[in-house]
Amino acid sequence: MSNKTLDPQLLLEFALEAAWKAGRVTLGHYQTGVPEERKSDNSPVTLADKQAEQTLREMITRYWPEHGIIGEEYGQQNSDAQYCWIIDPIDGTKSFVSGVPLYSNLLALTDGDKALLGVANFPALDDMIYALRGGGCYWNGRRTHVSQKDNLANAVLLTSELNYFGLSNRRQAWQRLVEQTYIQRTWGDAYGYFLVATGRAEIMLDPAMYLWDCGPLQVIMEEAGGTFTDWKGTPTIHGNESVATNGALFDQVMDIIGERSPQNQT
Repeated sequence: MSNKTLDPQLLLEFALEAAWKAGRVTLGHYQTGVPEERKSDNSPVTLADKQAEQTLREMITRYWPEHGIIGEEYGQQNSDAQYCWIIDPIDGTKSFVSGVPLYSNLLALTDGDKALLGVANFPALDDMIYALRGGGCYWNGRRTHVSQKDNLANAVLLTSELNYFGLSNRRQAWQRLVEQTYIQRTWGDAYGYFLVATGRAEIMLDPAMYLWDCGPLQVIMEEAGGTFTDWKGTPTIHGNESVATNGALFDQVMDIIGERSPQNQT
């Protein structure tokens, strides 16, 4: 493996450029009435999703041919590689096709089960948040941090899709959180986690997620001083679900959800 592969800053600079370029691809289709298809799970996909992922795959293959790739639209390659890039070319495609600017391009680099770096680019908002493990979290180049609120009664609670709570038999857990928090909104998908990481919300949770949805979010949340776990309280991007908090409210949220495993009790 080449020395450049081991240079975290070089990897981060590449990821930032790649995410920005993917964002430019999506902006070329944004608010143009681009046709959408429906996938097997009834979620939309467009030419913008496909072209953005192709752009990212071409860049990764050119600069890091020994690395693996897992992408939402085109699957996995180099599955035995130590380092793997996780791609969500458009997170929030429903927002994208509706002409709403809360969509993002997500990119993460993992070493085994853990992300070394993560980038979430919101091209229609001209916002980018990114983190390098051990190097802090940055919003448009400036260090950012979660809020310090430790009272649920003052907290902003976010999610993506309310119907997912019913589908996963977690509607009561959501309702208990609603009753104990101040503001509740569906500023969802990666945008909600962005708000928590930048101190503008305190809790974001989803009962159903894919790996490419989660890829950059754990390292971003943790480097911003918060938490990103599954519903049992385990820090992971592989849980197919997620709970993000500002850290100060983590235990209270876990107690309300009521799913924390014994090894995650404090």
